[in-house]
Amino acid sequence: MAVERILKDEASEEKGERARMASFVGAMAIADLVKTTLGPKGMDKILQSTGRGHQVTVTNDGATILKSLHIDNPAAKVLVDISKVQDDEVGDGTTSVVVLAGELLREAEKLVAAKIHPMTIISAECARSALLQKVMDNKEDAEKFTSDLMKIAMTTLSSKILSQDKEHFAKLAVDAVMRLKGSTNLEAIQIIKKPGGSLKDSFLDEGFILDKKIGIGQPKRIENAKILVANTAMDTDKVKIYGARVRVDSMSRVAEIEGAEKEKMREKVQKIIAHGINCFVNRQLIYNFPEELFADAGILAIEHADFDGIERLALVTGGEIASTFDNPESVKLGHCKLIEEIMIGKDKLIHFSGVEMGQACTIVLRGASHHVLDEAERSLHDALCVLSQTINDSRVILGGGWPEMVMAKEVDELAHKTPGKKSHAIEAFSRALLAIPTIIADNAGLDSAELISQLRAEHHKEGCTAGIDVIFGSVGDMVELGISESFKVKQAILLSATEATEMILRVDEIITCAPRKREDRM
Repeated sequence: MAVERILKDEASEEKGERARMASFVGAMAIADLVKTTLGPKGMDKILQSTGRGHQVTVTNDGATILKSLHIDNPAAKVLVDISKVQDDEVGDGTTSVVVLAGELLREAEKLVAAKIHPMTIISAECARSALLQKVMDNKEDAEKFTSDLMKIAMTTLSSKILSQDKEHFAKLAVDAVMRLKGSTNLEAIQIIKKPGGSLKDSFLDEGFILDKKIGIGQPKRIENAKILVANTAMDTDKVKIYGARVRVDSMSRVAEIEGAEKEKMREKVQKIIAHGINCFVNRQLIYNFPEELFADAGILAIEHADFDGIERLALVTGGEIASTFDNPESVKLGHCKLIEEIMIGKDKLIHFSGVEMGQACTIVLRGASHHVLDEAERSLHDALCVLSQTINDSRVILGGGWPEMVMAKEVDELAHKTPGKKSHAIEAFSRALLAIPTIIADNAGLDSAELISQLRAEHHKEGCTAGIDVIFGSVGDMVELGISESFKVKQAILLSATEATEMILRVDEIITCAPRKREDRM
């Protein structure tokens, strides 16, 4: 008897075993792609776009790599999504979360092959509670807490391009985040990239730096500045040849129209000056005529400040972006103590110091090339995210594979107490957790089997603090080495990876819809 087909001709479906295999293979391929970037000795990837300009990105950031991939496999897309969420939520652990999910699926595949129902998978609650018992919290002791933050920042940076100068950058990141006074709004921390010099020349500057030059004939230094941040057209004093159509009977008429336009612009400038300001920052162009008028009035006019620039400037100076100027009393001005021109390398920039929002600061990154600077910015952003999350949730755990060993030991003990087939699934969960320290060791060119067995033996001792010392290629004491991680990041990795795995394991059918066709209208 022929089976009735309910799907369109070009639609396809895969059922049962084939659907599950497609999910497993796609997800594990994604995990294998990024797992070589894990750990302090992880390798970088070059991402090259084939569009115009052949843009090249050199990175080992999991989320950046996965974001740039064009993937068809639905299960692989789930892993890309959890990596993106991890990046948005806590900023770090984007590679670990994908690798752990991939390893959980690898173990699940063996269980399915052994005819154990895939839904017999253990929840991550046991592993999480094992970590919770071992967390440290030094929020009450300011000195210890700052030391914890430094350790977390250095651990985060040790797997990135900034690892050579990690102490310098960890200090920059901790200083910047401490200024936020508990806020997780990283908008107040601006990062400016300037090619030239070396990474070590990067520095933190309090206040705000705008990547613009001060115009000719304008004051180069203003104290107690009142700033009007605007997004308005200041280039209408000339009749544009393109797009303007004027019919006149003589050239003198054109001059009259130009004169009227100029008068209109003069009125607009007078309205702006009436706000009692001494600095005007505009997102759009400011033509020569209004610029002259501002200079005559002793007002510093800055044009073409990009949108990101004016948004952040308005935020840190306590002003609002204005586009109409008829009611000066309803416009909120920004304030700062000093505006001056500074030089970084060969470039001139405008420096706003003593801004209203005291938390604001700027990190200026120096480096050999744009590729280095882009990767340095991504690395620093990860560290800033993790630190701002740690200030809110101050629980800290050790790093270097220690958390995975603690969780694996606890899960293993649960497996020995659990009867029936379920114990196989619990053991598999434990093996997947051990894969993280194994991969960290493999990426460093170490004998992972030897190291993990040594670690396992160490962890059977009470109060063990052992983890992998990648630099010396042996088992080391994580407390002595100062390798710490944020509990919030680890928890997010564990829960996201488990939930994603569980979701992929529930799949028993993949239906691909037929592509939509455009109907020809008569």
